[in-house]
Amino acid sequence: MANTFGHLFRVTSWGESHGGAVGVVVDGCPPLLELSEEDIQPDLDRRRPGQSSLVTQRKETDSVQILSGVFEGKTLGTPISMIVRNVDPKPEHYQEVKEKYRPSHADYTYETKYGIRDHRGGGRSSARETVGRVAAAAIAKKLLREPYGVEIVGWVSKVGRIVAECDVETVSLEDVEATPVRCPDPHVAEKMIAEIERVRKEGNSLGGVVTCAARGCPPGWGEPVFDKLEADLAKAILSIGACKGFEIGSGFAGTDMTGLEHNDEYFVDEGGRVRTRTNFSGGVQGGISNGMTIYFRAAFKPTSTVMRDQKTVTTSGEETTYTGRGRHDPCVLPRAVPVVEAMAALVLIDHALRQDAIRGPE
Repeated sequence: MANTFGHLFRVTSWGESHGGAVGVVVDGCPPLLELSEEDIQPDLDRRRPGQSSLVTQRKETDSVQILSGVFEGKTLGTPISMIVRNVDPKPEHYQEVKEKYRPSHADYTYETKYGIRDHRGGGRSSARETVGRVAAAAIAKKLLREPYGVEIVGWVSKVGRIVAECDVETVSLEDVEATPVRCPDPHVAEKMIAEIERVRKEGNSLGGVVTCAARGCPPGWGEPVFDKLEADLAKAILSIGACKGFEIGSGFAGTDMTGLEHNDEYFVDEGGRVRTRTNFSGGVQGGISNGMTIYFRAAFKPTSTVMRDQKTVTTSGEETTYTGRGRHDPCVLPRAVPVVEAMAALVLIDHALRQDAIRGPE
């Protein structure tokens, strides 16, 4: 079903925004991995609401509890179930939404598909659903780091029309976390923060771009032809709410280049490894990783909820207006960063395990 992601490392998220809890079940995690809530919590803390004035002020601790699959501090190889209880739901903020479709939300489409919807904050279509993804990916990240030496880091590279040009080879988690907007360039970050604050005071919202890099991936990951690495990354990233675009490597800018300019020439480095002199391919060729840094960009639309009057219709088809209320992100980008990293990690660990299944671990 559509709530499960992955082949060998399978993740099933569950829960609604203003229900009792949200969570995830991870099936396929290898046994004997040392794991505790302390491994999961830091990534959830990066995703949680209420971190600054730039994001929603919903007060959730997002404290995770592992319910199964771990014994005496190690994974059993059985399903790992994790739960995060909702401690600050405000379903009363959404009574009006019960009778009205919010512009650019999933209210109308969910009701059309299922004949019923949870109007309390959008239910499953809320960004709160990503709690389970981030919790599951904390396990994936640990697996990627320890056996494979893979590091994943994402950052905000664009807010509105403000752009930060950063080196995908050198951006660190410390650089990203140094500012509340999660842009590693402190000077550009200041401009982004000022722009988000300005738009927030106007009752409006902004979109932007998250760039993500996975460094240290070995060559050989990816399953052509339909499960190409970039194809699975695209599906994973575009499954994130508010994400409207994905490009890897040179992306659309590559259309401005000739073949001679774009081709990544090979050479053998001092360690005897085959490398490329450039990386316009974004670390993937023929749907398979080539050992270079995998990097991509994800475009996020402006937050749909704005504190201004907008035209809409009621569930009975009458024209009306709707004004956003409650607690919402004026810009989703800062909190989208750990979610983008999470989906990249889930794709990469799944392909790592698939490669091990056909060739064995290196």
